[in-house]
Amino acid sequence: MKMEFWVPLFKIFLNSTCPEADASLWLQQSFDPASSSISTTSFISLLTKAIDIDLTDPSSPSSPPSNHRKRVMWIRTLPNAVQARILSFLLYDSRMFFKRDLCKLAEMILNEGKELDFWVQRAAQQLFDVVSEPKCEGVSCLHLDAEEEKMEDEFGSLPDWLKDAASKNNLVLPWLPMSLSKPISGMQLSSYGENDDLLVGVEENKEEDLDERMEEVGAGFSEDGYSLDPGVEKMAACLKVRILNFESTVKTIELAREVQQLCRGGNALALFHITEPWEADDETASILISHLVDGEEDELGWPSYVLCSIVLPKLLSLLEPASRVLMTAIVEYCKVHQKAAEYALLSPLILKVGGINNPICDVITRIMKECLHPGHASALVQRLLCEQKDAPKFFCLPCHRYLIGKELVWTESLFVLMQNILNYNIHLTQDSVDQLVHWSCKSTEKFSKSLKFCNFLLCFVNKCAPLLKSQKLALTDAVRHTSTLVTKSILSKLSSL
Repeated sequence: MKMEFWVPLFKIFLNSTCPEADASLWLQQSFDPASSSISTTSFISLLTKAIDIDLTDPSSPSSPPSNHRKRVMWIRTLPNAVQARILSFLLYDSRMFFKRDLCKLAEMILNEGKELDFWVQRAAQQLFDVVSEPKCEGVSCLHLDAEEEKMEDEFGSLPDWLKDAASKNNLVLPWLPMSLSKPISGMQLSSYGENDDLLVGVEENKEEDLDERMEEVGAGFSEDGYSLDPGVEKMAACLKVRILNFESTVKTIELAREVQQLCRGGNALALFHITEPWEADDETASILISHLVDGEEDELGWPSYVLCSIVLPKLLSLLEPASRVLMTAIVEYCKVHQKAAEYALLSPLILKVGGINNPICDVITRIMKECLHPGHASALVQRLLCEQKDAPKFFCLPCHRYLIGKELVWTESLFVLMQNILNYNIHLTQDSVDQLVHWSCKSTEKFSKSLKFCNFLLCFVNKCAPLLKSQKLALTDAVRHTSTLVTKSILSKLSSL
């Protein structure tokens, strides 16, 4: 295994502003089916290769003459930031690798305990949580092991339809087994398999799937607001009374179980509409959030319903800082359900009618900082800034739809939010930066004397200087129309671009 083959990839992990996507693209472009030099298998082998390192401190006069050596995986010899980025990439493109190998790698790293850097530990834990399988016992476990081996054997094999097509003579191209009589529509290059065979598969259209799920949110609601069996509706009304009257933590936990049980037998959103859990006090809401968990993997299902029914309405009407007990519950829930947090909480909050205020800005900032991966946060910002031509996509109950707009409203607090995002080293794409320049220029007249707005501009120029060169003149002209303590500093920074 020659190390020089992998140098470009590690340069991406070291220098790229979006290492996961860039590394994935490089690996696909550099894949060599005729050689084992660059493949997913060899990459994992490189990372897990055991080497000896010298633990002797040469600067210490008390060091013994004999070297003390330790055997570690090769990945652990890299800088912590690079390790974290590699683990994040493995999670991002986990479908290209065997889950067993990824799980083993993450587990070996986590076993080092206190020696781990915080971000390395967090990335390894996220990888392990996603790719690890639940433990089992007895015959069932043996059966699963056999099934897993069978799946691994079939991982790189051609699908049946492709084998059948290959046996026919009427080919579209001589080197592709594709039939003229049965063209395959919508087929795209998916990924490279673990055993280096090229796989071709149907790439799911995530946008269409998301649109369908958004339509489901409104399903079951009639003109009167909901459509339920009278008996279920009566039970929901009783639960509403109990939700609004907190008695004790134990009883509230029991109440959460009853709500969940009732939702399993009918339209969950219609039931939430009747019970109005967003009207509960913060302590009750925090307990409900923590215990309304059913282990469902579909982020656009139950987790989104919980957030848009309990948390979102509370935060949309927030006029003062959110309570500590509520924020703790929200953050812990969003850490586990990041996609639900994006579509059922962050997106609709940022699109609030009339724009966000300072308390809402603080809530969004904390959730994005503590719950989302930087790449995920960057994608969310790009979607909100650059895809406003179509109707925005998010979850909310129909009764709260009037609180959410169709486009961003640029308030001081929204510019503060963008500044916070930049300060957390969340890298933005060129089109996101262009949109920020556009809205900054349009807002200079309104916020010409706003120190918050100009502080955003100063941070924007400092953090995104390489991406602002083409917009330098327009931004400079806009800044000249402001009059604050930092205006000269911004102009000075722009002049040096």
